[in-house]
Amino acid sequence: MAEGDLKTLALADLHAELGGKFVGFAGYAMPVQYPLGVMGEHLWTRESAGLFDVSHMGQVMLPGDSDLETLVPVDVAGLAEGRQRYGFFTNDAGGVLDDLMIARVPDGLFLVVNAGCKDADIAHLRAHLDGVRVIEDRALLALQGPKAEAALAALIPEVADMRFMDSTRMAWNGAELWISRSGYTGEDGFEISIPEGRAEAFARALLEDERVEPIGLGARDSLRLEAGLPLYGQDMDPSVSPIEAGQAWAISKVRRSGGDRAGGFPGADTLLDQIANGAPRRRVGLLPEGRAPMRTGVEIFTSPDAPTPIGKITSGGFGPTLGAPMALALVASDTPGDIPLYGEVRGKRLPVAQVKLPFTPPGFKR
Repeated sequence: MAEGDLKTLALADLHAELGGKFVGFAGYAMPVQYPLGVMGEHLWTRESAGLFDVSHMGQVMLPGDSDLETLVPVDVAGLAEGRQRYGFFTNDAGGVLDDLMIARVPDGLFLVVNAGCKDADIAHLRAHLDGVRVIEDRALLALQGPKAEAALAALIPEVADMRFMDSTRMAWNGAELWISRSGYTGEDGFEISIPEGRAEAFARALLEDERVEPIGLGARDSLRLEAGLPLYGQDMDPSVSPIEAGQAWAISKVRRSGGDRAGGFPGADTLLDQIANGAPRRRVGLLPEGRAPMRTGVEIFTSPDAPTPIGKITSGGFGPTLGAPMALALVASDTPGDIPLYGEVRGKRLPVAQVKLPFTPPGFKR
């Protein structure tokens, strides 16, 4: 997509004023970093509170009685009002079409889907469900970090009472905010949907707090990778099952074999079999030796001279909090979990250690 074809965020002028450097991402001109720099922004979010503009993501409302369970392996019927769940759309082969957040709100189900998939997701929803309403007049902000609660509570004191994965509506200076206590950085935090016309004033009010700095796409990626969180399009896609991607926990008990509403979603036979009997591949965390990251696509081997790769890296980079390179990989499920592996970089086999995820301890509020 040419630069002139990129969509513009409602807060683009504010990002430019703050010194944001823009790149094309999922069809939008997005701030990738600010003067603090990717490493500084990453560490700031881990230690204080970072403000992200994620308005490129899709916001969708469904009627409360929509049979969303026919498209996702999630307990939607049992989702209480004011609560949110993580889930994914699956295809008939058991692969992931997209991952999303699902919240039950007073007037239905509120979904947040990935920017790069939102057109396909909306078409998918409309092909199977009635009453799909795309929200196009609201910005979406994420405030993340251990001081996020204090910073947001300075404007809206009631948020301090929210639990992890709560979803509620609150007022700020006459604007209705849709707030969830969630995020994708591994830290405590909130995602806030706000009318576009009030978004700049709200963002400025947050940024006046000395605990809050603007954070771009670069740090968002390194934060989620340190937290061991998969990224759609890299760690998950239509050829990768949620079991392989390490997301089996998100398939609700009632939708599994023996559950009250077992199956009934695309790819159910494959996924329920993988839960019971194992999947062909598994996700693993890797720590390369030295300081050089191993990037997406690097092939993984069991020895320096093994003829055939047993997998490949799906996400890789440097972890500023970790102080070392890190990677997520998909490897053959029969690969022993206690052996060193080797990544091939420019024809050289370099050792990597398998480690338990996440790379950094989670900071979610329970």
